[in-house]
Amino acid sequence: MTMKLIVFVLTSVVLSAMAQITMKFGVSRPTVQDAFHGSSKVDLIWAIGTSPGVLGGLALYVLSVVFWLTVLARLDVSQAYPFVGLGFLITMTFGFLFLGEPLGFQKLVGTTLVAAGVYFVAKA
Repeated sequence: MTMKLIVFVLTSVVLSAMAQITMKFGVSRPTVQDAFHGSSKVDLIWAIGTSPGVLGGLALYVLSVVFWLTVLARLDVSQAYPFVGLGFLITMTFGFLFLGEPLGFQKLVGTTLVAAGVYFVAKA
């Protein structure tokens, strides 16, 4: 695997994690939260669909997919896909840093095991 492909894989995974955090910000807005609690389905869809955070997160996903498709065009899926597991680690870290989500012992151990699995599968 070339360094360029590794950069593309990691870029895709990081963009995907950023998309999660951005969408979380988007659905945490008061207008969206209010729509979840008592508005009609149309109002809820409108609130979600017009939330800048949700739209920004979706845009990050699209960009992530562009990088991912480039990777899949050049690597076996069995070689590329284990890197998606790094998304757990990155998303957990971003959640801690940007959303103030707690990092408990079990989360850290579980995520470390996922990262170790990514390493071993990628080396195979």
